[in-house]
Amino acid sequence: MIYELKKYIAHQGKQQALLSRFSAKTLPIFNRLGIEVVHCWTSPEEPGTMFYLTRFPTEEARTAAWNAFVSDAEWKKVKAESEVDGPLLASQSTVVLQPTDFSPHG
Repeated sequence: MIYELKKYIAHQGKQQALLSRFSAKTLPIFNRLGIEVVHCWTSPEEPGTMFYLTRFPTEEARTAAWNAFVSDAEWKKVKAESEVDGPLLASQSTVVLQPTDFSPHG
């Protein structure tokens, strides 16, 4: 199993718009494309930041799912419509994680 910890930092004043787009529009597209979101978080210690964890059975499935997402017509439309007044994301990062042999959820 391959996990990814994603971190999104919203532009000033755009966190709520980012969270709304993610919950209402992005998650259904992810679901359709086989991108499993395990959990989502915000942190009071990092205002304007959202984290989420994805899970894929293999590296090949991960690569195929993200390639499908970036080229998805519905996603392109949603992104364009939500960013009429400028981008929502200031930055994003990804950490790929692989469970250890002793991980309780291996």
